[in-house]
Amino acid sequence: MRRLIYSMLTSLDLYVEGPDGQFGWATPDAELHKHFNANAATMTTHLYGRRMWETLSAYWPTAQSDPAGTPETREFARYWNAGEHIVFSRSLRTVGHGARLVRDNAVEAVRQLKAGEGTDMDVGGPGLASTLIEAGVVDEILVYLNPLAVGGGKPFFSGLKGRLDLTLLGVQTFASGVVQLRYAPRTAGA
Repeated sequence: MRRLIYSMLTSLDLYVEGPDGQFGWATPDAELHKHFNANAATMTTHLYGRRMWETLSAYWPTAQSDPAGTPETREFARYWNAGEHIVFSRSLRTVGHGARLVRDNAVEAVRQLKAGEGTDMDVGGPGLASTLIEAGVVDEILVYLNPLAVGGGKPFFSGLKGRLDLTLLGVQTFASGVVQLRYAPRTAGA
């Protein structure tokens, strides 16, 4: 069975965007980007909510030819462009870049994906992730804490409606001061 992993860069106060909607403070350095590239090389199915898809699809399809791009961003762009992208949105009518659009029954669609063949999958976007966490289909949560607080904005668990108990699986630190915390959601009665 395929696993589903929710992973995002956050501020220390667990926001993925600041109060102004910006997230430039979460730009990974070369070491962290290499870490993300290693994950992207083995995890080839990516699930997105509408806003996360719009953000990523605005840059990554052409990032390999960005003159300001680093070797790490160009490598990530290769993996991103080769991956399978599934966008969950009720408001979008179409998606580009070879992505597939799922408009209804996100939880059931993800259950079917998990039961199928393929690599582990990642979910991007706090709203979609919270829906999938509450449905019990997220297997692992990776929080990449940046060494700064933004004081508000879009939370990492946007839309989570209840308590979430977690089991710590591991901690990894990076020279930039970013700390990765790996958790598994605990199921009821565990």
